[in-house]
Amino acid sequence: MTGRLQGKTALITGGAGGCGLAASERFAREGARVGILDLPGSRGEELAQSLRDEGLEAIFVAADVSVSSQVSAAVQSVGAEFGPITVLMNHAGILSALPFLETSEAEWDRIMAVNVKSMFLVTKAVLPGMIAAGGGSVICTSSISGVVGTPMEVLYCTSKGACHMFARAIAVEFRDRGIRSNAICPGFIATAHGLREIELLGRQGVDVSESMIATAQGRLCRPDEVASAALFLASDEASFVNGTHLFADNGYTAV
Repeated sequence: MTGRLQGKTALITGGAGGCGLAASERFAREGARVGILDLPGSRGEELAQSLRDEGLEAIFVAADVSVSSQVSAAVQSVGAEFGPITVLMNHAGILSALPFLETSEAEWDRIMAVNVKSMFLVTKAVLPGMIAAGGGSVICTSSISGVVGTPMEVLYCTSKGACHMFARAIAVEFRDRGIRSNAICPGFIATAHGLREIELLGRQGVDVSESMIATAQGRLCRPDEVASAALFLASDEASFVNGTHLFADNGYTAV
């Protein structure tokens, strides 16, 4: 590791699993002090301890990212331990795959609360300290589903479209206060979350076969590949990258 995040404090929501876990590990090994925010039942404390056992700086803060009071407490805990958060990765998210006409209002509310409202709550809680510290980087995990419609995923696609514009609008409003905001957009990915998406879509008759994925993007994306892209956006190497959508999809959306 090269210390690309040395001196930075990072908060990663959904940081105990999948791509969030990969980012927590990568950011810590690149010198960041890392706050891992995830649900109480996650393996966040185990992950934080394993990083501390490596001599790295990491803590776990338990919170439901859709609940304002829990988000505020988590952000305050990370700030008290490590100082102002200067890298925020809004990674927490869930999926839904079912026919639109069978979708309930409760399911709509659930997806929007975790995938969209959480970005609002966490970013709003973090930005004042980030601005006071002189600036920083906000990274929102979106998806190819932010620009490519998929049958049975109207809710998920809509939530990721919102993520796209949230990242871009934050960039525009806060650029002159030292804030960079970008979205990272993976394709089909080899995580528990990603494999479940493939399973659910397959049950609904959508072609997500190995041959389809091979044609669309060559293979499944690895979590560490998303973490590497996020690392670039978090680092000073991306100092003039602001308001962009970085696709980690091996050409899926280029066709």
